[in-house]
Amino acid sequence: MTTPWVRTQEALARLARSLEGCRAIGLDTESDSLYHHFEKVCLVQLATDRGEAYLVDTLAVRDLSPLAPALADPALVKVLHGADYDVTTLKRDFGFSFTSLFDTMIAARLLGRSEIGLAAVARDELGVTLTKESQKDDWSRRPLTPRQEAYALADVAHLVELRERLAAKLAATGRLDWLREECEAVARLEPAARRRDPEAYLDVKGARRLPPRALAAFRELHAWRERRAEETDTPAFKILGNESLMRLAERRPKDAVSLREVPGVLPRLQRQAGELLAAVRRAEELPESELPCPTRSPRPVVPDTVLRRGERLKAWRARKAAELQVDVSVVLPQRLIDRLAQAGPSGLAEVEGLRRWRREAFGAELLAAVS
Repeated sequence: MTTPWVRTQEALARLARSLEGCRAIGLDTESDSLYHHFEKVCLVQLATDRGEAYLVDTLAVRDLSPLAPALADPALVKVLHGADYDVTTLKRDFGFSFTSLFDTMIAARLLGRSEIGLAAVARDELGVTLTKESQKDDWSRRPLTPRQEAYALADVAHLVELRERLAAKLAATGRLDWLREECEAVARLEPAARRRDPEAYLDVKGARRLPPRALAAFRELHAWRERRAEETDTPAFKILGNESLMRLAERRPKDAVSLREVPGVLPRLQRQAGELLAAVRRAEELPESELPCPTRSPRPVVPDTVLRRGERLKAWRARKAAELQVDVSVVLPQRLIDRLAQAGPSGLAEVEGLRRWRREAFGAELLAAVS
């Protein structure tokens, strides 16, 4: 059987026209973040409710605007699994907007499934077996192998049918509106960011605990790694891992001999030894007044009333989750417990992210818990 590739603008236009009259499509993407610094969507998989399936080669066809009307059409349901990544990267790379999403992973969570991966949900609902063997492949390489093509097509082949099964179960439990609102929030997500953050080095685990001089070295080394990643289009973690960067910053080698003693650095980066030593030297030569000194926000003092509200909310959440047979995070994630406890009964209506479905399903109980 010939793989249904879309590799030209003309073929994409035909595909877009063929979607007219469809009620639902399955959608998925493959990207190359494990292999390139400048991540991009390399493949879009699409399956219709008529049983057709396509692989859109986004390396060959960069203008995907013919698909935009379908993705924004409220009458056409777009079925994805774990849609947030696909939505944000498609928005970033192609400027799409989305309506009428159905996320089968969210549906599985709302139904109380303990396993919510696509393979597990498809197995339990449809009795089909999906493989993960190509999940971490380099999707920017061409041509794809027959195994990769089969894997990519299988990821969308069952989504429309899966949506029908899950939607029926959600409707039977009165949770279909919960799903709709959660998916509306996913559709509104901002495009994935693609910018350099000069303060990103502070987000690395353990960086803020370094003494000022070591932190200056870590900042210089982190910036060097980012430049190297951009120049070579290589993921930063493949150039030098965070642990090795931390060791370099702590030891701050002054010559090639001491550099060789830092685990994980040489001989892999032998050619860059001079650049690494120069980065350390820049940090060593900084005057004390220019050393980084990240501000540490004092731990807020939480009033006893807020703490008690939080404990009552957690106890209520545990009981409600057991009653509904769902994970506690479905009922109330921790961030909402913190906001509700802080807001108290008078601020319940203004709590960000609470969602309409939670207010309608749990409003009176939440009010009682924080009163």
